[in-house]
Amino acid sequence: MITVCVFARPPVPGQVKTRLAQTIGDHRAAALAAAFLVDTLALVASLPWARPVIASTGPMPDGLVPGATVWPQGDGTLDERLERIFRRALAEVPTGAIALGADSPGLPRALLDDAHARLRAGDAVLGPADDGGFYLLGLRRCPSGLLAGVPWSSAETCAATERRLVQHTMTVARLLPWFDVDHVEDLTRLRGILAADRSRAPATAALLEAT
Repeated sequence: MITVCVFARPPVPGQVKTRLAQTIGDHRAAALAAAFLVDTLALVASLPWARPVIASTGPMPDGLVPGATVWPQGDGTLDERLERIFRRALAEVPTGAIALGADSPGLPRALLDDAHARLRAGDAVLGPADDGGFYLLGLRRCPSGLLAGVPWSSAETCAATERRLVQHTMTVARLLPWFDVDHVEDLTRLRGILAADRSRAPATAALLEAT
């Protein structure tokens, strides 16, 4: 088993998916964020090798993810919060841990299975996002300060993360790229994917079909 930690914010209007909200509005963006999380968690829960956990920046609304294990990310910068969650996950299940963003609904299951296989064979795995970030990071160990100095929300985030891992003598495998839904153009791309196969993210598909 490997712990898969889905990083998410509570879907509170005005506090989540703020770039997307600039085009579609705060309440619509928050509703989509909730659907993204529900679909991502369901995908992880369907994997026989995965132990799903939500790594949240705050309390989740009652009834959104009933029965889910929720860990607080805690305070600090993103690198500090990632490392905190990784160390907790690896302390409980030392075989490996994956951090997965909740902003990539419709992510092919094959990419997660590939991440699992590569993490069993190496030290780390990265899933590069089309915007230069990453949608997935898997580790088998997480020394203190591993991600310190990585520029977040940058076209260099994934490359800088890989350099940090290599500096810590880790072997790093890369998955095929995917995309985060941060802008309305990403939402249009997602709508096309789900029109062909809504089962990949049914909660998100239902919300998109309703508008």
